[in-house]
Amino acid sequence: MKILYHHRTASKDGQAVHIEEMIEALRAQGHEVRVVAPQVAAGGAMGAKVGWAHWLKARLPKALYELLELAYSAVAYRRLVAAARGFGPDIIYERYNLFLLAGVLARRRLKVPLLLEVNAPLADERGSADGLGLPALARWAERTAWRQADIVLPVTRVLAEIIASQAALAADRIEVIPNGINPTHFAGAPPPQAAKEALGWRDQLVLGFTGFVREWHGVDRVIRWLAGPEAPPNARLYVVGDGPARAPLEKLAGELGVRERVSFTGFVARAEVPARVAAFDIALQPAVTPYASPLKLFEYLALGKAIVAPRSANIMEVLRDGDNALLFDEHDEGRFAEALTRLARDPALRGRLAERARMTITEQGLTWQRNAQRVAKLAHRLGAERELARRAGSALRAGRTKPR
Repeated sequence: MKILYHHRTASKDGQAVHIEEMIEALRAQGHEVRVVAPQVAAGGAMGAKVGWAHWLKARLPKALYELLELAYSAVAYRRLVAAARGFGPDIIYERYNLFLLAGVLARRRLKVPLLLEVNAPLADERGSADGLGLPALARWAERTAWRQADIVLPVTRVLAEIIASQAALAADRIEVIPNGINPTHFAGAPPPQAAKEALGWRDQLVLGFTGFVREWHGVDRVIRWLAGPEAPPNARLYVVGDGPARAPLEKLAGELGVRERVSFTGFVARAEVPARVAAFDIALQPAVTPYASPLKLFEYLALGKAIVAPRSANIMEVLRDGDNALLFDEHDEGRFAEALTRLARDPALRGRLAERARMTITEQGLTWQRNAQRVAKLAHRLGAERELARRAGSALRAGRTKPR
């Protein structure tokens, strides 16, 4: 199958991981994938941002910046049509972004089905976080993209419900495909004790968090717990990543007298992440966006970690309390600390949760390879439906022009 893969993501972060892994998985299964994307996406280190884009966003009026985003659809559309010449794609696969309508336009021009991957309701998300200059235009562009795709691929059932409600889409137009992992990426991770000893923490109880750390992630609650009487003296926080919340968190740790028990790696290469996460005794998801499919969660599962996470609907699509994780009521401030204390004091419970976590990946098919198979199956179905419609149309036209 020939797949024309389109995205507008230029930063090297979790979005790039999803994109790269899906493309690799599709190609590994024998599909020919041609990528149309910003050229800057090809380079840069993990965690890097696109300086010129952030510079523009910070200096231009919101409305003008959003119009430029919409105008980029025309540029991307021309690139998609040019890439399709001589390639003859069977399907267009696009990663949704706000004000991005290139896939919709190319679908009409090329008469090729469009699969639209959606990771967030971006009009709502950006409107809440930064504000929108043209909120009505944003909502129109978002719903247009969702409605005109042949099938929308949200990463959680929670997000699927949002899309179905806002865009009035039927259930057969939506297929939930969560994030996943590449098993080979984690196969060489060292045993937990060896990973801890490599860091000089032979007897430490390691509470770990991975990713780009922001204030809303709730890592400050871990530091406050460390400074409290319930935390064992050998407990420490290990953050594999960096982010804008790092400096405030380090300052808080200093104020509470636990600075020497809090470590940040800074940005690390993707290849190094499994060896770092392997050192975790307890893997942390202190907070979550209610419709997201967090990549860190799948990394924790792949490495068999005892996970603490909120009892939210999207998390419970993957985790079960007391089975493959310990879940807490995110609306009760004290429940997170109680969950940490319980796990810190009960190594047998940590072991049971870790073993079930490791089995979850296989049981639920949470791999990029499985996701690629599902995408290919959907593409074949759409292709077959289009062929049937074409033949029916040809037969109808032939019947109308048949001599009497």
